[in-house]
Amino acid sequence: MSQITTCTFFKLESFSNKFWAFAQMQLGHAHLKNIDGLVFYKLLGSGAENGFSSIPNFGTYALLCIWDSEAKANTFFENNSFYKKYKSKSSESFTVFANAAEAHGKWDKKQPFISTATLALDKPVMVLTRASIRISKLISFWRKVGNVSKSLEEYKGLVLSIGVGEWPLIQQATVSIWKTQAEMIDYAYKNEKHKEVVRLTRKLNWYKEEMFARFSPYKFVGFWNGKNVQNLIEI
Repeated sequence: MSQITTCTFFKLESFSNKFWAFAQMQLGHAHLKNIDGLVFYKLLGSGAENGFSSIPNFGTYALLCIWDSEAKANTFFENNSFYKKYKSKSSESFTVFANAAEAHGKWDKKQPFISTATLALDKPVMVLTRASIRISKLISFWRKVGNVSKSLEEYKGLVLSIGVGEWPLIQQATVSIWKTQAEMIDYAYKNEKHKEVVRLTRKLNWYKEEMFARFSPYKFVGFWNGKNVQNLIEI
């Protein structure tokens, strides 16, 4: 068996469906216990505006899963009643299947990703950054990250970027998908606003726990903003 990671995004429209999805941030855990092959998961909310914000977006949620094989993941997506209900309440949803290439740091005091892939500069890459922010650092953190989020909009190589998290304000993550790793590297190392936040992260000690991971995405299933995500990634 070979570990894979899936990340499913759900978009909800009506008030009742948004409220249901919001409630699953707590109630959903009962449905994800003892799932065959599921070794780690996170139910995640998202931020407003362009995805990374201190203001919640009650219309977008994500389910990040680590599986011990793709076969177990497919069984879940095809048969699990909780997933089917979530999808039926969503106006749009898509899932990315990926292999971890590198991971640093910890999530809830553990490193859940097993690196099996090798990245290539001309191939797609998915990036996960996650941090638990120190309470005393919240104001200085949120003053800076908004500018970085806006600067992402300038990059054509970015397929999508969504700010997600377990808890608003305090536990934050970003999932971004790029057409090529070369374009992601260009942003990470040449964008001045991003470089400033990286520098301040070290100087101001914003996080009490953090993780950075890169993945090689190999399959996209579903639609987002009216477009087939598989078509968006092709170059």
